[in-house]
Amino acid sequence: MEEAEFAAGRARALADPTRLTLACALVEAEELCVCDLSWIVERSQNLVSHHVRTLRSHGLVRARREGKMVMYSLTDEGRELVGAVLEHRQSSRV
Repeated sequence: MEEAEFAAGRARALADPTRLTLACALVEAEELCVCDLSWIVERSQNLVSHHVRTLRSHGLVRARREGKMVMYSLTDEGRELVGAVLEHRQSSRV
């Protein structure tokens, strides 16, 4: 049951359209800062930071400090989950 709750939490983290868009942007660009992510999803940096924090808390995104900036990238688990979501989306179009 604990594993199911953990997996459900990760799935819920990507269920939000903004968070899924952020994760997809990280698939494409590999690593981005909040200002870049904010521009991509056309949302405030505060809101993007909140969404990234949610993704991080579920182990889908990691952070790396580069001077004053924090760079975000998907973890291996995050990349796999986003890939599974996008793969399903691609196969349902056929």
